[in-house]
Amino acid sequence: MEEFIHRYGEEHGLPFEVESFSDGSQIVERDASRFDIILLDIEMPGMNGMEAAHKLRAADADVVLVFVTNMAQYAIRGYEVGALDFVLKPINYYTFSVRFERAIHRAQKRESGQVLLNLPDAVKRISTREIYYVEVQNRMLHYHTEEGEFVLRGTMQQAEQQLERYHFVRCNHWYLVNLRHVTEVRRDTVIVAGQELEISRRNRTAFLTALTNYVGGDR
Repeated sequence: MEEFIHRYGEEHGLPFEVESFSDGSQIVERDASRFDIILLDIEMPGMNGMEAAHKLRAADADVVLVFVTNMAQYAIRGYEVGALDFVLKPINYYTFSVRFERAIHRAQKRESGQVLLNLPDAVKRISTREIYYVEVQNRMLHYHTEEGEFVLRGTMQQAEQQLERYHFVRCNHWYLVNLRHVTEVRRDTVIVAGQELEISRRNRTAFLTALTNYVGGDR
């Protein structure tokens, strides 16, 4: 698999750092968040892949898990830990590359960054993952986040340029939504972190397309 990963990287111009572990207990002792994709063999000495997956998922809700096994019956159990996919043995490069590309697409959705908010009395650094949505009112931007609401002067165009690469999309003129935090779409509204925001007719198609690609574009 390590050879396949580097071969895929050479073909697509993507450098990868690869670490190998011979037992499930070895990987769960590491910080799961430092990995983008974890390929887990089901059968390993000591802690098996399924046990390791439960512990990894408890430590990191987003890390991409892909099982490698010759036992297809584990596919159903994979839903317990949010496994993205399975690679069945014996492994060939074509099958592996298809599954690996899907894992890369999912991993890219984890990407986050840091932005600086120039507040009236301070400069606040915040992770884009912690921002639920941005609202504009009277030329003031309201950042609704896990830590609360932060208000600063600015335009929606500036916020959009800063956050677009992190999967923020407008649902109407006044709101820029982090697709990561969308939990439900109703007829003309979207639920973001428990708040119901209107989807305008003008933005509806683009917003729903972006959301569909975000949720299912790795399939």
